[in-house]
Amino acid sequence: MDYQMILVAMIIGAIFQHLNGKRAKESLHMAQLEGYDKEHYDKWLKLNKERAYSVKKSNQPVKKPLVMTDRAKRLYLCNYILSWAIIVVPTIILGTVGGNLVVTTVILVVAMAATLYFQPIIMSLAVGVMFPIEKRINYGFYSKAQNKIKSREDLTVVGITGSFGKTSTKFIVGTILSEKFNVLNTPESYNTPMGLSKVINNQLNDEHQVFVAEMGAKVIGEIRELAELAQPKIGILTSIGPVHIETFKNIDNIMKTKYELIEELPTDGVAIFNYDNEYIKKLADKTFKEKMLYGLEKNENLDMYAEDIIVNELGSTFTLKDKDGNSIKCTTKLLGKHNIYNLLAGACASKILGLTFEEISRGIARVEPVEHRLNLIHSPNGVIIIDDAFNSNPIGTKAALEVLGQFKEGRKIIVTPGMIELGDMEESANREFGTNIGKVCDYAILVGEKRTKPIYDGLMDVNFNKDNIFVVNNLDEATKQIGLIAKAKDVVLFENDLPDNYSE
Repeated sequence: MDYQMILVAMIIGAIFQHLNGKRAKESLHMAQLEGYDKEHYDKWLKLNKERAYSVKKSNQPVKKPLVMTDRAKRLYLCNYILSWAIIVVPTIILGTVGGNLVVTTVILVVAMAATLYFQPIIMSLAVGVMFPIEKRINYGFYSKAQNKIKSREDLTVVGITGSFGKTSTKFIVGTILSEKFNVLNTPESYNTPMGLSKVINNQLNDEHQVFVAEMGAKVIGEIRELAELAQPKIGILTSIGPVHIETFKNIDNIMKTKYELIEELPTDGVAIFNYDNEYIKKLADKTFKEKMLYGLEKNENLDMYAEDIIVNELGSTFTLKDKDGNSIKCTTKLLGKHNIYNLLAGACASKILGLTFEEISRGIARVEPVEHRLNLIHSPNGVIIIDDAFNSNPIGTKAALEVLGQFKEGRKIIVTPGMIELGDMEESANREFGTNIGKVCDYAILVGEKRTKPIYDGLMDVNFNKDNIFVVNNLDEATKQIGLIAKAKDVVLFENDLPDNYSE
């Protein structure tokens, strides 16, 4: 009889481990999306209780799947050990008190059920337990990368930060500079200390002459940490605006954080500023290091600027000029006037590093759109897609709608879940977004009824036709709706796509 009970317990344990492993990976996925930050993960748990504790798996398609990195594997193992400790310890103690195998088995099953249900909390405990260990491991990778950079006196590092535009600018800078140099860019949105450390340790080699590093941050001090790692000699501030307000709290903190890049430049470094941005202008004016100012307004103050701008649905042409009297005609495939700012930043960095205006113009012509950032896609049925799904902010949405408005033929359709991480201004910003949509679009497909309510209200503020508003639950439903209303030459703008850790 005892052997049979043991066998039953083993079977129950195997079933539990299978189910708990799946639950643990779901929680691990959310922890990974929250940057393995316990405070952020706990906040996600608090705001998404129903989703976190539901044993029924969501049928929503995953946009950014769990990646079992070495860190993820360590966290998963820690969670595994904690889970079994939570089961075994009370089972042994209470089972001993009960005095027989039946009682012990019942306690074991109850402990397993509780562990399975509270798996998201156990993952939070695991994140906390692993924090000091991961900090030590990360410091090792960070120090190795920092020493590698310091050993390369022949290497020029270009650091780029801003509330938005930094990823596009990074690829622009890299493309133009490759006219003359062997350039390494940080890939995609690798803009954290560990992301940069990984690229430096694994990809940077002696043949690279320039390293272009994107630098992102959500709190004060993170840009300084990145600058101390990458040791940039050129620093570019692309833009400052209300992004990540939930963590930064206010614009002043964002300004302080972005300016950390300029503060960390060496005495012979050069700071590049978008002088048309009201917040960056204040920072530029207080900077006494060597600097270059770019923009489209007040040319007399600028070192690099663009004139004769012609923007259409295929790209832009403009005349690139500098304060020394150099001038050249440029053509770009990038959509929108706002991208000319990013190209000007690239032109500034290129001039500092000795490229001629002819080389800069050739580089600008070679720049390709970055995936999910106003990327133009011509579908087989003649419908034009503008993919701007990567991120969304108040200035970015205005730029995207401006691009959409440049298409002369066909009806204009927008698909959006709205903007996030804007703190107290999120509702008003989304309402203004709705108002702007109403002035440009013929149809609006809103993803998520609760989250897009301010957008709906904004559409009503401009008397948008209710029959042309469709509220759906996810992108699959949005795609089906597009199929019902879109026809050849219509233009569909996908503006923002919420990450997997956001829901209604």
